[in-house]
Amino acid sequence: MNITQIKYVLAIAASSSMREAATKLFISQPALSLSVRDLEEELGILLFDRTNKGITLTAEGREFLSYAKRAVGQYEILEDRYLSGNSDREKFSVSTQHYNFAIKAFAEVVRNYDPGRYLFSLHETKTREVLEDVRTMKSEVGIISFSGTNEGVLKKLFREYQLAFTPLMQRETYAYVWKDHPFAGRKEISLEELSEYPCVTFDQGDESNLYLTEEAMADYDFRKMIKSDDRATTMELISELHGYSIGSGMLAGDEAILKGMVSIKLKEEDTLVIGYIVRKDSKMSVYGKAYVEELLKFREELP
Repeated sequence: MNITQIKYVLAIAASSSMREAATKLFISQPALSLSVRDLEEELGILLFDRTNKGITLTAEGREFLSYAKRAVGQYEILEDRYLSGNSDREKFSVSTQHYNFAIKAFAEVVRNYDPGRYLFSLHETKTREVLEDVRTMKSEVGIISFSGTNEGVLKKLFREYQLAFTPLMQRETYAYVWKDHPFAGRKEISLEELSEYPCVTFDQGDESNLYLTEEAMADYDFRKMIKSDDRATTMELISELHGYSIGSGMLAGDEAILKGMVSIKLKEEDTLVIGYIVRKDSKMSVYGKAYVEELLKFREELP
């Protein structure tokens, strides 16, 4: 088994067919198929089910994929640090759910330090990736949230991944609608009253775990739901369809982002706790320490 074969598996899993994966990888389809079959033979498991309708991961393949992502992530960190020609650059990385204050804190670190040569990264991504990025040291700090609905799941993952969580703020549960929505003037509303309109949620891309959401009310049975993984698209859908979003992280921390959106307090409560995570055993860089100091400026007194 080698890193190229592992990358092949990731590419195939992210494609609809072997042909599509081969095109993305710039190799022939027979060569790709042979490489993966050699890997399956070496491992003694079947990674993919192959049918005339396409390819799908087996149960063993899904388990392998979770380890493969970590392995490739670690390899890319080593490659970037020692083989990319960037070894003389200062490096710092943050992974975050969709919170504007995380971006402001990051920008402040860059302004305050601004080393002569640097490669800093800010990954605005999904819950699973935030956890994995800090766990595998791809990022030094992660910004994450949980509500009463998924608190138990996230805290279990913090323990399992050896991550320390520091709370910064709490947010009550709101519905966000476009300014011309029939309910736009309301001060308070229930989800039942909104049930005729679509709820637009951020797509975490992990159907296996409902509770890795960054939004409140994760276990509510919405009658109409649309998933989107782009903030501009989300707002466009809400505007066009008179939809709504539930206290989405994409709107947290900066009213300017709301633009034509208005908020309505939800009668249902599922308060979000927002904070940052670091590895328990990590020695933080000067940039990591500075970033945490900037984050703590947003810290509020929690009940």
